[in-house]
Amino acid sequence: MSALQQYALLFGMVVATVGLALSLGVISRSLGRVRQEKAKDVPATSGKLSPDPVWGRYHVRYYGYALLFLAFDMEMAYMYPWAVVYKELGLVALLDMGVFLMVLFLGLLYGWSQGALRRQ
Repeated sequence: MSALQQYALLFGMVVATVGLALSLGVISRSLGRVRQEKAKDVPATSGKLSPDPVWGRYHVRYYGYALLFLAFDMEMAYMYPWAVVYKELGLVALLDMGVFLMVLFLGLLYGWSQGALRRQ
């Protein structure tokens, strides 16, 4: 399959996906009823109206947890392609991933020593 055929196939899939989404939206609007309710736009929790505002702020202590989550989430994002090419590259790939994991582990140890994982 040539590159032009692959792009044509991709374009066809995009057009089909957009067409399906638009047609489902049109069908939904034409067949469904729209009921106006007062409480429809109010945030609710477990069937009860929430006393807190919708745009609540998070405490700054969650920032460290978010950074640790992102670091280890990115680790997984890098490990999947690494696992694909590991068989081809062999020991070099293993050493590279070892260095990468060591840097992440040192960051985790540093965060732990600074109290980033301590419950507040």
